[in-house]
Amino acid sequence: MTYSITPAARERGALYNKVPEVTASFWAIKIMATTVGETGADYLIFKLGLGLPLTSILMAAVLAVVLFMQMRTDRYTPWIYWLAVTMISIVGTLITDSLTDTYNVPLQLSTVLFVGALIATFIIWYLRERTLSIHSIDTPVREAYYWLAVLCTFALGTAAGDLLAEQLGLGYLTSAFLFGGAILLVVALWKSNIIGAVTAFWLAYILTRPLGASLGDLLSQPVANGGLGLGTTDTSLVFLAVILGLVVYLAVSRQAAVELTDR
Repeated sequence: MTYSITPAARERGALYNKVPEVTASFWAIKIMATTVGETGADYLIFKLGLGLPLTSILMAAVLAVVLFMQMRTDRYTPWIYWLAVTMISIVGTLITDSLTDTYNVPLQLSTVLFVGALIATFIIWYLRERTLSIHSIDTPVREAYYWLAVLCTFALGTAAGDLLAEQLGLGYLTSAFLFGGAILLVVALWKSNIIGAVTAFWLAYILTRPLGASLGDLLSQPVANGGLGLGTTDTSLVFLAVILGLVVYLAVSRQAAVELTDR
């Protein structure tokens, strides 16, 4: 027997999903969060002088608290969700930086390792849940896989971005154009029905990380290093302010949708 789903029921189902709808605001905040992950990590390490090991420990502890809060909610809550994304962006950057700077792991190897970790996460996730869609992140197991995949994308994006921009000498601006072009290609393939929506989403999600990191380095790094010299403090504060404004807007809109549906 099949049942028709009314628009109201569909809307209510969306309200209990733990991940936001994929809109222009989603991608804007995602890219800015990845930028803050890059500049924020540099700010804590160098500007505040905490050093890489201590910064990594502190940020991992904060991420654990935020993810606990996120997992405890029963629906998508904008400020908690985007705080989790921002913290994962910082921690993903720190993981790659720790492998490179502390353990001398080549960026080529880090990139391959994180590609393997991400593929393994997707395979296990799909074999268990039979879907990788972000429209059905409505159980603790699916959400755990989702956040693990997100962490892998951020660590991978940091490694790939640094590999192209710094080690291969392409520079931050050229790298940003390359990753931006790759995202446009993914969109074109999706629009042409060559790849599905789920595949397109995750490819774009992966590519926005090195795009955001390249933009963050371009803005914050000294002119002598190929940047615009705005510094990590100003860059981080500007992007955090914009993220906060968008998240407040989304939270207000979300609350209005909940109240409308509950009537």
